[in-house]
Amino acid sequence: MGTAKTQGEIWGTRARDWAEVQEGIAIPLYEVVLQKLKVSEGFSVLDIGCGSGTFCEMAAKLGARVSGIDAAEPLLAIAGERVADGDFRVGEMEELPYPDQTFDVVTGFSSFQFAANPVNAMREASRVSRNGIVVIAVFGRPEENETTVLIKALGSLLPPPPPDAPGPYALSADGALEAIATKAGMTPGVIGTIECPFSYPDETTALRGLLSAGPAIRAIQAKGEDLVREVILNAIAPFKTDSGGFHLRNNMRYMIAGA
Repeated sequence: MGTAKTQGEIWGTRARDWAEVQEGIAIPLYEVVLQKLKVSEGFSVLDIGCGSGTFCEMAAKLGARVSGIDAAEPLLAIAGERVADGDFRVGEMEELPYPDQTFDVVTGFSSFQFAANPVNAMREASRVSRNGIVVIAVFGRPEENETTVLIKALGSLLPPPPPDAPGPYALSADGALEAIATKAGMTPGVIGTIECPFSYPDETTALRGLLSAGPAIRAIQAKGEDLVREVILNAIAPFKTDSGGFHLRNNMRYMIAGA
């Protein structure tokens, strides 16, 4: 049993806000991965935890045939709007509904750290990859990201999670990506860090994006939206720009693993 039901309920709550504001923060990472993998006409791509389909849309524009699996049905509906001929399904990342060696490339952006067992998720990703190539990307170390203040602020509104609970930084420690690849029987390959800042032109946009993320939804369910809005605004206040927007440094770390 994985985490799809629980994760789907929270990440799908404000799907349109996530799609229009927050998911695009990872576009610099998507661009680098597409270039590294040389995705082009005829490639078959599976994105695990595809969200509202931003990466799939970018791959499709390069000529790839795209598939996506996610826990949140409302996000998948938006992905279907973005890529009309894409194959988007609700499902568990630890029980992928595809035959062995189906895809040329399998990716997982900010998804494997939410698996009940990330090693099992990596094994499944490798299984459905035709040549064993899997890309996994997670947040960089907490100390190198200004966005950590948000996670801590929202976490202060919730009961402490168990030590091994899935979460945003579950795979961010040095060596964590290499370790799960090795345990899954794969070979760690290229590893890189990409700047993906949380940037918003104004307070309204910042709140739309930040309130749409899973940790914020959990906090809203626990303490109510008014308090969560206040906590978020206090957390991002030091990062206000001269133009009235907000800019928080944020790194994403990715690894390309092989069979």
